[in-house]
Amino acid sequence: MKAEIMTSPQHPVNPPPAGLDKKTSAILSYVLGWLTGIVFLFVGKNDPDVKFHASQSIIFFGAVTVLNVVLSIVGSFLGVLGIIFSLVSLVVGVFALVIWIMAMVQANNTGGVRAELPIVGKYIAPYADQLANSVK
Repeated sequence: MKAEIMTSPQHPVNPPPAGLDKKTSAILSYVLGWLTGIVFLFVGKNDPDVKFHASQSIIFFGAVTVLNVVLSIVGSFLGVLGIIFSLVSLVVGVFALVIWIMAMVQANNTGGVRAELPIVGKYIAPYADQLANSVK
């Protein structure tokens, strides 16, 4: 008995967004932080995994951006004590850089399948789900 080889092409259940595969879309949703997150939230609206990665990108990097703006504004009013706020902003920036790299590596390693962000994912995932599910 010989095993039969399937000759008909198999099509993915959900078509890839903008001609990109799931893995590439997941990685690209993190490349420019919340900006590419917004793009891939709508471009990848047919793939729940891509929407989840995009939502995480928007929430995490959006929060980092807002926190850094607030730290800058408050620090500017405090004169010499503002140096402390600048240092905190630097630490937040380095932390965001580490998460950014880890997120893209994780999206690559999982093939774009839904995965929480390293370190902060358990806090962000519920909000990312809500945002991803709100886009139809």
